[in-house]
Amino acid sequence: MWFGARPGCSGLTTKELQKNLKLAKQNERPVRLLFEIPSSRVVEQLLNKHVVYQIVVMRSGSFDSCHVSVERRYNDFFQLHRKLLEEFNEELEDVLLPRKLLTGNFNPESILERRLALQDYLAKLFATRCVRHSAHFSEFFTDHEQKQAHVLLRAGQFTAALELLQTVLEIQEKLLPWQKSTLTVPALSAIAVCYRDLDEPEQAFSAAQRALPPVRRYGLKHYRAALLELLVDLGYQLGRPVAQLQDELTALRNGERGEVCFQSLKEVVIHKFI
Repeated sequence: MWFGARPGCSGLTTKELQKNLKLAKQNERPVRLLFEIPSSRVVEQLLNKHVVYQIVVMRSGSFDSCHVSVERRYNDFFQLHRKLLEEFNEELEDVLLPRKLLTGNFNPESILERRLALQDYLAKLFATRCVRHSAHFSEFFTDHEQKQAHVLLRAGQFTAALELLQTVLEIQEKLLPWQKSTLTVPALSAIAVCYRDLDEPEQAFSAAQRALPPVRRYGLKHYRAALLELLVDLGYQLGRPVAQLQDELTALRNGERGEVCFQSLKEVVIHKFI
């Protein structure tokens, strides 16, 4: 039996097919992360003076129009290194944290040298498999902002909290290929709560919808019931079909009565970082 050429391949010579295959392979370069420290600034407080470094996180291997950044001081790097050594001492024998400067900390040349050394340090950490899969590594880039956002959320400053949470989510999404699939659940849940209290139900529904699949898959029971309840409430408000969500919520409550303390999503989010 004769079969026609596959669509898109008819009329191509062997040389052209080989060229197309080569281009396809080039476009399938593995995605990894790059960490740049393009700038720093000196922060002067009443009894304290220190340098903070801007860390930009971006993907390589594919076009990444979203370059997200956070600021960290040397002590944050020091604490990260200490935690990693406790867990991966042997694997980090060749990864050295730049030494703390005892003098000349605020000299522009010293700051530039330190900035480049810390950038190289982050690259070496990411190149170490156990580190890039470690929760300590992801928390270094997001924990400060996430805790700050939850303080703002508890204070009712939802717009300010959202700004920080979006930064957290963008970084976590870049780190996700090397982290647990549930990494983004707390941030997405907090974003849903903020949008709900800002009376933006579409955005709240969307964030909660994104959080639900990994919650279902990995059995995060305290999040699951709270997310389902929020989605049902918002679904009714938006005129969305919610029968399946309602059935799932009812089955969850009936099946695990007494085993799960059912809380609102806001309560779950607030208790996460208390």
